[in-house]
Amino acid sequence: MRRHTDAGQIGSKGRVAWVTGAGSGIGRALALRLAGEGWEVAASARTASDLAELAELARGRIHAFQLDVADEAAVRDAVARIEAELGPIDLAVLSAGTYRRDSAARFDPGAFRATVDVNLMGSVHCLAALMPSMLVRKGGHIAVVSSVSGFVGLPGAAAYGATKAALINMCEALHPELAARSVRLSLVCPGFVDTPLTRNNDFPMPFMISAEAAVDHIMAGLKSRRFMTAFPWKMVLSMKLLAALPERLRLAVTRRIVRN
Repeated sequence: MRRHTDAGQIGSKGRVAWVTGAGSGIGRALALRLAGEGWEVAASARTASDLAELAELARGRIHAFQLDVADEAAVRDAVARIEAELGPIDLAVLSAGTYRRDSAARFDPGAFRATVDVNLMGSVHCLAALMPSMLVRKGGHIAVVSSVSGFVGLPGAAAYGATKAALINMCEALHPELAARSVRLSLVCPGFVDTPLTRNNDFPMPFMISAEAAVDHIMAGLKSRRFMTAFPWKMVLSMKLLAALPERLRLAVTRRIVRN
């Protein structure tokens, strides 16, 4: 039986990683990095052509599993297929996500629900499919990609920020029980990263970094023993300082964001 270790031993031949949201952005860059470091990578995304291009680049080390994480049954089936074809999943990085700017004037429950279905319930579906077998074998590592926007509410990101804050809270709640059963749970909180999704934004994005730089931070976090990996530090500090302000001052700052 193949021995299961954690991501601190990246590079071991034959270990299996699963990356969701691998069609573009952080997920794509991370899948390529993991494949380059010796992992057998199961890559999931909604768009088949993105996955085919990704698999071609990796010369056989990335295996495409087309998937919409909002579909609970499809997620269960995908995990079963990955483990049947490649072996037990040692590392799962749940990075599938979406963003649509919202406002009080155009507050759309359907759009809000769509964001929740991908960003929050997508990760919930993946966790539900992954945790039982990891708990039984007392091994494995799951990394959930949230965002620094989960630290404090920001105008234009009511739905997005709510899902990211929920992921942080959920992971904090699950971590102690998983740790007691030797299953690692990590939380990744990026700031602005240059991806096809952020290129659609029409507002300033301070301290933006490339997807490759984001992957450097994520890999360092996976190899460490820390629970949360948040980056870049200037954005993290800014958001934490904003969250720490008294309510009146914090809301005065966010009102200026609306005006600008």
